[in-house]
Amino acid sequence: MVKDKEAKGPETPSPSDSPQDADHTSIINEYKTSVCSTYEEVPEYNSLPGEKVLLADRYTELLIVESHRKQREREEEIRFRGEHRQQVLKTRASEAYKPITVDQLFKPDDGGDVPKAVILQGHSGHGKSFTAKKIMYDWASGKVFKDLFDLVLHIECKELNEISEACSLVDLLSVTSETDEVLKDSKMKVLLLIDGFDELKFSFEKTSTVPPKDPFTKAPVEATLSALLKGLLLPKCFLLVTTRSTVSDKLSKLLSGSQRFTDILGFTEEGVKDYFQRFFKEEQLAEKAFTCVRTNETLYTACFIPVICWITCTVFREQEEEEKKEKEKGTDINKELETPTSIFVHFVWILLEHHCQDFNQPAKETLLRSLGQLAERGLQEHQVLFDEKSLSEAFPDPSQATKHNPFLCKFLQRRKVKQERMYSFMHLSFQEFFAALQYLMLENEQEALDKLQELLGNVKRFKPVVQFLFGLSNRGIDTHLIMQSRPSIKAHLKKWLLRGLKKHRLNQEDKVDPKILRIHQMQRKHDRMSQEDMLHILQCLYELHEEEFVRRAMGVWGKVKFGDIPLTRTDCWVLLYCLQCCLTEPRQTIRSLELTGFSVITAEKLRMLQPALSRCEELGLTVERLSDADVVDLISVLGEGKILTELSVEKSSLSPESVEQVISALSEQESVGKVLLSVTTITVTTAALCLDFIQNTETCRLLRLQEGTSWPSSSSLSVDKDSRCLSLRVKSLLSSTKSPATLTLLQADNPTSGSFTDFLHKFRDVTGLRANPHRSQVDCMGVLESFTDWRLETLPDLEKVELEVSCLTESWAHWILNLIHTCPTLKEVNLSSSSSTMSPASLTLSQADSPTSGSFTDFIHKFGDVTGLRANPQGDCMGVLESFTDWWTLPGLEKVELKGVSCLTESWAQWILNLIHTCPTLKKVKLQALVRSLADGLLLEEGIRLLQESNKRRPDCTVILTGLEVNSRWGEYSSQLFSSQLFSLSVDKHSRGLR
Repeated sequence: MVKDKEAKGPETPSPSDSPQDADHTSIINEYKTSVCSTYEEVPEYNSLPGEKVLLADRYTELLIVESHRKQREREEEIRFRGEHRQQVLKTRASEAYKPITVDQLFKPDDGGDVPKAVILQGHSGHGKSFTAKKIMYDWASGKVFKDLFDLVLHIECKELNEISEACSLVDLLSVTSETDEVLKDSKMKVLLLIDGFDELKFSFEKTSTVPPKDPFTKAPVEATLSALLKGLLLPKCFLLVTTRSTVSDKLSKLLSGSQRFTDILGFTEEGVKDYFQRFFKEEQLAEKAFTCVRTNETLYTACFIPVICWITCTVFREQEEEEKKEKEKGTDINKELETPTSIFVHFVWILLEHHCQDFNQPAKETLLRSLGQLAERGLQEHQVLFDEKSLSEAFPDPSQATKHNPFLCKFLQRRKVKQERMYSFMHLSFQEFFAALQYLMLENEQEALDKLQELLGNVKRFKPVVQFLFGLSNRGIDTHLIMQSRPSIKAHLKKWLLRGLKKHRLNQEDKVDPKILRIHQMQRKHDRMSQEDMLHILQCLYELHEEEFVRRAMGVWGKVKFGDIPLTRTDCWVLLYCLQCCLTEPRQTIRSLELTGFSVITAEKLRMLQPALSRCEELGLTVERLSDADVVDLISVLGEGKILTELSVEKSSLSPESVEQVISALSEQESVGKVLLSVTTITVTTAALCLDFIQNTETCRLLRLQEGTSWPSSSSLSVDKDSRCLSLRVKSLLSSTKSPATLTLLQADNPTSGSFTDFLHKFRDVTGLRANPHRSQVDCMGVLESFTDWRLETLPDLEKVELEVSCLTESWAHWILNLIHTCPTLKEVNLSSSSSTMSPASLTLSQADSPTSGSFTDFIHKFGDVTGLRANPQGDCMGVLESFTDWWTLPGLEKVELKGVSCLTESWAQWILNLIHTCPTLKKVKLQALVRSLADGLLLEEGIRLLQESNKRRPDCTVILTGLEVNSRWGEYSSQLFSSQLFSLSVDKHSRGLR
């Protein structure tokens, strides 16, 4: 069914609908030339008379959406920071939120209708006016709306406030008489662009004034503009109106005909990058500035606002120019970007100057105080959205709450069958800034100090507010927002910070007797500062930006240690600033710094911190995701002569050549502790190099090479050294199924790395240190059985061998027993399985006094015949042991351990009792119930009671049970022990027995 043409609404305008005669075409072309000349260049906020910049050099595409967001989505936009907020903006740019570009503002909707009016809403500083000028320029240049509108006219509402006399619409448009004639042509498609509706002082309430009937009739400005918006003047023209959110609902009620609502959300990350590139033109300088911004989460978050981008770029350019002049004079300086607080102060000043011109200084201070009260109350109540009642309580002057307030945003929220007006700050960071600003705006200084004391007593909840307070106390901050000085607040903040650092250092260095420590544990826990708290201290010092005080504070701090939490780029930036404040002289150094564990120092952060890390006397460092290209930066950081407590290069892929460079750099240090390197492949040459390094470095106790980025499943080589022995651990993937075979060798008494190196060559020849897809799982057994000379000749001082294989067979048991009797220095051999399919029970036997391997060998034959050492899914462990009666004929059997039994039943208890009374040499029986589920690991009351009888008959034999004690009614558990070993066979050779 075809719609009636009249019911469908306005049709899409096109040139074919509006034939122009030659005179009109000439007039419009002249007008376009004039528009291009007017809007090609635009002044900036700080432009001197006559100064302008090219509009095309500044304008950057904004993220504009059509959809109204829900309250939860609004809160996400307000609360999220840094990368998380950029992710929110990326989500808003998806089709679900109907993103729209400027040239699509008048596109037909899903029903084919073209909107008669478009509302372009945006918060202060979001680029509404700049976009309006860009539309004018692009239309005149034939880039947008070329086929939609014959004529586009611009009205700036701010200028209308100055007109007191009656005016016609033509007067307001300030066009030539020739253009006036074009307006009389009813066939012309005209767009009126009304910029800054929120800046109008008119109420638009009903008046007795008769609205003008045509564009040439004079009337009060309010009446003329009202008639235009309502469609009484030029009813066929289209409207594009920009406004802040605080009055968009009022505007919508005035407009007639179909409407399209659009909302400017600001810049995405790509938009910020593009803006920086356009501003600086030089790619290197733009990248440098953008990198600085990304290192500061607060600024990075705020830069979605275009005017914040402009402020940041302007400040950065001035600093670059100053730095260039200083370098020309021979002064070497390295200025960083201004603090976030200083950027926020610039932003607030610009909005006050350009949107609150009618406010005198007392009115501006009242506005800022009211904003601070609203912000603080919201933070205390975890609130970022405010209703009208909250605003009325904070603002004595209602007009300051909404209409003349450039710092608040308004939106309509649907509540069942009605609408509710809600307000917010542009972002949570601005709410925190205004909350801090009010401490310096309070007229009573003692009241301000009392509030500050209360704030610092609950600092964990209000860390950003405290940071902004330190920033506002920075003597380099422009003071045009605040008339009175508050030195007492600054002094109080410094005293609080130093007191916290002193407590932290005392807790670091305190070596109290354990008994006294337990007595005072609770009190000292209250004083202890977490690493999050210490990061907050760094950020406060950065905001204060007083180098002398920073040096004093860092001196009180002492050893700087981070390892429990990941460090962001912002954290690394402020850490670098604070550390560099301690390096005022060329030969000065940083005493001790530890960035290990979970600090997440990437290649980017490593480069950022390099100037400070390279001058540390004592350094512990964990870095990740390093490539071979980044090794140069790592070596630069290491330098020489350091006390390197730890170096871990994780989740990386270092080539053998890079490993060689790192080992070489480690050799230049005063001492080296633990070293872990993540590599692409482990070669014998690399392994030999590591062995040689640890042998010749007295302080290094552990050096580990990890192949690939995933530690549990990758090949690795580990060398561990203590005061008397050297341990080599090789984990090799021997099959395409990644079956792990792990070999650990322990060499005693004055070891040399040569024998290990020789072994590595031979072991590499047979098995390879990397995965060999052509080798089967059973090959490992054959390899080691055929490889006999390493036991005696290659490793003369071998003490310990550990093997972890995919399955435990009788052959492995024979191999171990033969190995023990072949190597006289060998003291321990451990063979274990990592297979998840292994039978969940293990048996350990210890034999006393002058043992022979024959009895054990016989046992293994018999036990293997009945049970097998590999998993038997259908096997019954209890039944096997009960039917296997001759195994305890082992002469001198002293100890039996059973691990992995699911439950101590009465049957198990009876079996243990029989074993105790059958073996007179038995001294200890140990049973560990393995917990794998809620029904496992249980020591049943009946079983325990039965075993207690053993004390009466065999008091010399000890029975140890481990698990969860539970009575017959499944009562309370008394203890719990978990075992991670599914199946193992351990053999220990001591001076008095074989186990």
